[in-house]
Amino acid sequence: MWNIIGEFCRTYGLQIIATALIGYLLGSISFSIIITRKFEQKADIRTMGSGNAGFTNVLRSVGKLPATLTLIGDFGKGVVAVLIGKLIFQFFAITPDVSFTVAQYGAYLAGFACLMGHLFPCYFGFRGGKGVLTTAAMMLLIDWRGVLIEIAIFLIIFLIFRIISLSSVIAACLYPVSTFMVTYFIDYLPNHRAGADYPLSYVVITTLVALLIGVVVIVKHRQNIKRILAGTEKRITPKKRNA
Repeated sequence: MWNIIGEFCRTYGLQIIATALIGYLLGSISFSIIITRKFEQKADIRTMGSGNAGFTNVLRSVGKLPATLTLIGDFGKGVVAVLIGKLIFQFFAITPDVSFTVAQYGAYLAGFACLMGHLFPCYFGFRGGKGVLTTAAMMLLIDWRGVLIEIAIFLIIFLIFRIISLSSVIAACLYPVSTFMVTYFIDYLPNHRAGADYPLSYVVITTLVALLIGVVVIVKHRQNIKRILAGTEKRITPKKRNA
């Protein structure tokens, strides 16, 4: 596996550096912080409510309009990062016959770098949000099939336990599994059996990136995990109607 990754890095070194840098700088634009400052007289969203620089905290602490703008911004920067990553690997590649899979590498790399920028923004003291919207944008643009699996996992766990953080953590844990299932069993095996040229390296690299994303999400939810283990994490329960 490491030989495959090493070969890829040697071949596309400049593209990797450019994509990662652009993705990170783009991800570092924290719309929740910027928009809250505009609406709340330069207040910092990280000192309000839950202290998280994200959509949910903006909605609860600032209002619906700022939250909607935050949603558009955080989701949009993930979309832009993925598209830029694809373009860099397509138009600035060493070889002119860049395949679809290599362009997808650029998308994964840009999306992951954008997520790192969102979590640790260089413009705002490296204190960002949890990256749910940015990750969702990246997953949706790269492979919608994996998104469907993740949504199904999230909903099943949520309907059983009624805990959003638990659903998010379990979905994050299974993200590399769902990525491997899609890329290996749906993409690689049928093409391999048909004699088509479909690199196994694509399965390896995409699964590794999904694993890294899953680990990051779990780490960012470590306080939630502590509360889940202690039995103190809040559940979402339907409101009772008055008789």
